[in-house]
Amino acid sequence: MCFSNSSKWIWLDEPQQNDSYAEFFAEFNFTGEPLFIRISADSNYTLFINGKFVNSGQYPDFPNYKVYDEFEITGFCKKNGINSISVSVWYYGIANMSYYPGNAALRYEIFNKKDELICYTVADMPSRKLLSYQNGRCKQITSQLGLGFAYDFTKENALPCFAPSRVVDQALPLYQRPIKKLTVGERIPSTLIKNESGCMIFDLGREEVGYLTFKLFSEKEQAVNVSYGEHLTDGRVRRIIGNRDFSFDFMLKEGLNEYVNYFRRLGLRYLEITFESPITVEYLSVLPTVYPLNKIKRTFGSELHQRIYDTAVRTLELCMHDHYEDCPWREQALYAMDGRNQILCGYYAFNEYEFPRANLYLMSKDNRADGLLSICTPTELNLTIPSFSLHYFTEVYEYCVYSKDLSLAKEILPKLKSVLNVFLGNMRDGLVPRFSKSCHWNFYEWAENLAGTLFKDSGSDITDAALNCLLSISLKNMQKICELIGEKADYLHVAEMLNNKINEVFFDNESGLYFDDTAKKTKSELVNSLAILSGAATGERAEKVAYVLAGENVLTGITLSMACFKYDSLLKVDRDKYRDCVINNIESRYKPMLEAGATSFWETEKGEADFGNAGSLCHGWSAMPVYYFNILAD
Repeated sequence: MCFSNSSKWIWLDEPQQNDSYAEFFAEFNFTGEPLFIRISADSNYTLFINGKFVNSGQYPDFPNYKVYDEFEITGFCKKNGINSISVSVWYYGIANMSYYPGNAALRYEIFNKKDELICYTVADMPSRKLLSYQNGRCKQITSQLGLGFAYDFTKENALPCFAPSRVVDQALPLYQRPIKKLTVGERIPSTLIKNESGCMIFDLGREEVGYLTFKLFSEKEQAVNVSYGEHLTDGRVRRIIGNRDFSFDFMLKEGLNEYVNYFRRLGLRYLEITFESPITVEYLSVLPTVYPLNKIKRTFGSELHQRIYDTAVRTLELCMHDHYEDCPWREQALYAMDGRNQILCGYYAFNEYEFPRANLYLMSKDNRADGLLSICTPTELNLTIPSFSLHYFTEVYEYCVYSKDLSLAKEILPKLKSVLNVFLGNMRDGLVPRFSKSCHWNFYEWAENLAGTLFKDSGSDITDAALNCLLSISLKNMQKICELIGEKADYLHVAEMLNNKINEVFFDNESGLYFDDTAKKTKSELVNSLAILSGAATGERAEKVAYVLAGENVLTGITLSMACFKYDSLLKVDRDKYRDCVINNIESRYKPMLEAGATSFWETEKGEADFGNAGSLCHGWSAMPVYYFNILAD
């Protein structure tokens, strides 16, 4: 059941403002019958009934795919009396890699089992601006993650009076949330590990994801700053990294200050608070946010394998909330490539298909002008990684195989066709050259000559082997998808011609290996792995490439994000021969992270020092041992 015509989208009776907070209040009678709520907002909401937290977290969506939550609220209501409902809404207004902005608005309906409305949003519903939060601040944590916040305890008792709301005139196609709501756990114990003049640092013991909470006493009104991070390499939490600022500002009142923020999810291990006048901290920590799952128990004879596997599963869990996210600390974004690694591992770790289906469906709702998938979903930012659009075909095909659910492929087939047609339509002389505009990031992986250039016109006179190999793989996966759902197609013929052209242009007869592109003629593990997987390299040629991949590193090395392609290519050539090679390579990459104290696996093997000291220490694509330890069990 969707919303009725009685409820309306509403907002404060004033012009909308980016990075603003509003509270909406109502009362209703409760006679003891079960009650439920439907609720949706732009951009995020927190729901309280009778002053108690009930739920929060708007599902990331598009204006053409607006999602609402529906859940029971009976347990929060007082029987045979007046009950109050308060909804706080944070409107972002500024696009990021997980947010597509619409109008500032809230809509909800409280209803019973007969679907009779008890309370709902209307034009005269009381509302007010929440001035305890700094409105209009518009300060980002990171460009990918979006806005931070500032809170003033001294303004809590001086909020404006409630006034009637106004109707927001919009007609949005509404869909019920396709996945479960997150569970919010009990506060994680934290340990004070540094207490020096004007600074305290708390350790949560391992990588965690959750809502910031604290309880402290201040001798006077004062400004403090709370920062968060994954390491203490500098002896302090690394708050400022380039234009990123992993911190929040608070104005404390004299006396007790108690706080929880249910809007912003943090990925971290350490919290630091800085202050000028003395404070007493009862606790500074997070309330853990967890997606409800049943983990599949796996036991290994090797202690090292067990530690790698368990840490990889935890990494995966820490990177799945509203959707799979690359890292909970720095971005929390859904990338098609990262998502493929995570979804594949999730099949083995959780034996669950609802969550990956929702991820893949959400990506299909993206609607860029050039027909490619945006860099992340959902976003309106004009940026795309063309190669990532091709990984989408792999993960959709794998979903069909693992879940046995063909309804998704049938529903999104027009999107698959339109994305594939972009590449086929851009072919010149049998190959697809680099995409040339500044919104096209010709990225393949974080390795020399494969990372591309961001926000720069690259010209289309260079052709990359990786893009064309991925296109060949996508054509074959598209053919398999069509066969599964009974759709006529002939993509294999195109893939065969493409492979012939790949061999003609990129194969080096002297070395028996494949060049990365038509310009620099470097050679990499990624491209040579993809040459095998695409079917361009077959027979003795594939065996020679695999021999080089398994031997001493004479090629540009493959990184954690793409190591799966090296492993898959070796296993495709000779599973028995290269099984131990794959296992040994995983051990050599992941054991050093564990020895360095990792409680989740890193973005790259350089750890926090990578990307100008912004490397994440919990990254979903690094959960791949989950897959390989399952298919290559000891």
